[in-house]
Amino acid sequence: MTTLSAGILLFLIMDPLGNIPLFLSLLKDVPPRRRRHVMVRELLIALGVLLAFLFGGQYILHLLQLRQESISIAGGIVLFLIGIRMVFPPADGGGIFGKSGGGEPFIVPMAIPGVAGPSAMAALLLLTNTQPGRTADWVLALLLAWLATALILLSSTYLFRWLGESVLTALERVMGMLLIALSVQMFMAGVASFLRASS
Repeated sequence: MTTLSAGILLFLIMDPLGNIPLFLSLLKDVPPRRRRHVMVRELLIALGVLLAFLFGGQYILHLLQLRQESISIAGGIVLFLIGIRMVFPPADGGGIFGKSGGGEPFIVPMAIPGVAGPSAMAALLLLTNTQPGRTADWVLALLLAWLATALILLSSTYLFRWLGESVLTALERVMGMLLIALSVQMFMAGVASFLRASS
């Protein structure tokens, strides 16, 4: 996988367009002058968590004695479920990560799992485990995906007014379809690798 394709994968997983309504609903009770501060804080927390997972992912795998094929198959399943929820959102209108609570959000659910979700962590585990010598490439891919996500989410108010909810919903469905296709490819690659290792 190239650095660009890894960045695109991580960007799709972070789903910034789908997170716009969630972020706006979480910040509606926050004073306007604090909203940008809260968003920057949550985005930086998410980046810190993902970088920690990127650098510590291999140690976690060795500690748990997980094989690469297991991560690939599990990552494909998680991505598939996230993609399905993007294409067919829940009927309660709570978004991918459920309904939001009141008050100023801290870490949950904006940073985790809004930006740094389990699917992003699984993808980073997969990247570092399949090609451990390319850590610098994966850091660059993560930073590019995070920067694009941050720019979109920090512009969420303007994008919501300019594009409207229907256009954002349609774009999220397209991103969901791409994510489903990537998840199926990841799952099949894991199964094929497992069958080769077992034979």
